[in-house]
Amino acid sequence: MKKVSGALALFTITVGVLFTGCSSSSEKVDKAEMKVEEANKDLDEANEAYLADVAEFKMQTAKKLEANRKLINDYNIRISTEKKEAKSGYEMKIAELEAKNSEMQKRLDNHTADGKDNWENFKTEFGRDMDNLGNAFTNFFN
Repeated sequence: MKKVSGALALFTITVGVLFTGCSSSSEKVDKAEMKVEEANKDLDEANEAYLADVAEFKMQTAKKLEANRKLINDYNIRISTEKKEAKSGYEMKIAELEAKNSEMQKRLDNHTADGKDNWENFKTEFGRDMDNLGNAFTNFFN
């Protein structure tokens, strides 16, 4: 009887350990799956934010480039009444501004969204170049 009670107790303990071990493994798998789902969701949200940032920057920059084209037209009208010597100098400056503006438009159009780090570098460098171009427009008649 003692042997049967001992065997039964041992069997009960063994079954209990097995069930406890199995359930904890399945719980671990469930938790891991939840973490993966959360990580994928976070990645998707970050990617959407990144693409929205790219689109917003390109839209704002396109507006600035269009404003520059309008300024170039205004400058051409304004210098039309200048003397020949002054007009020639202004026309050269306008041609330079047009070339720089076109080059910036091409850079913007040709840039592809190829990673957040590359995007941040591009945005910083491009923004600096746009600021320099804006200063050239501001100081055109100085």
